[in-house]
Amino acid sequence: MRKFSILVVEDDADIQQLVSYNLVKAGFNVTCADSGEEALALLGQERVDAMVLDLMLPGKDGHEICRTVRSQESTKLLPIIMLTAKGEEDDIVCGLDSGADDYVTKPFSPRVLIARIEAALRRKTEPALPDEGQVSIFTRHSLEIHPGRHEVRVAGEEVQLTASEFTILELLASRPGWVFSRQQIIDQIRGYDYSITPRAVDVQIFGLRKKLGSSGSCIETVRGIGYRLRD
Repeated sequence: MRKFSILVVEDDADIQQLVSYNLVKAGFNVTCADSGEEALALLGQERVDAMVLDLMLPGKDGHEICRTVRSQESTKLLPIIMLTAKGEEDDIVCGLDSGADDYVTKPFSPRVLIARIEAALRRKTEPALPDEGQVSIFTRHSLEIHPGRHEVRVAGEEVQLTASEFTILELLASRPGWVFSRQQIIDQIRGYDYSITPRAVDVQIFGLRKKLGSSGSCIETVRGIGYRLRD
């Protein structure tokens, strides 16, 4: 079986070495980049299955790199785990809003980082149903949600969503009218307990509504509880 390849983008040599050593020990292939520009060049040259991305980088910072990766067709679904010393609530919200799939703060446990990477890879590699006729396609209001293809269309036009935004929309659309708490949404996105405040979910919902345009109004806030897709 082919080993997964991880791109580590980190300008601190000691941390880059620590992360690389533990990833190799865990059975991954590892490529390293000292800057965001070098990382983007490597993504165009090599097959990469996930990226560990520092925020504080020379030149383009981690937020810029994350947004660039999400904007390119070939890398838009690449799992991105931010690894940074910036651990305030606003920093985490900003990181997820820029397109990261997960956020790990320094100092960090290598075992936890590896577990986060493995979870992100599992979410990415879950196979779609081979029989197109058996795939459930959600049609709600003017939305068409295709889980197998990871596609969302609004009035026939495809909308580009991050992995987290798609998962939230798929969850809400699976039970129209059903209210999901912020914690339920967090658990669905991450697949396990995740130390992030509910405010990050609010940011994800805000971005999702914005991308859906007029159809975003079908996502309703239930005060004091969470969110639902209007029935």
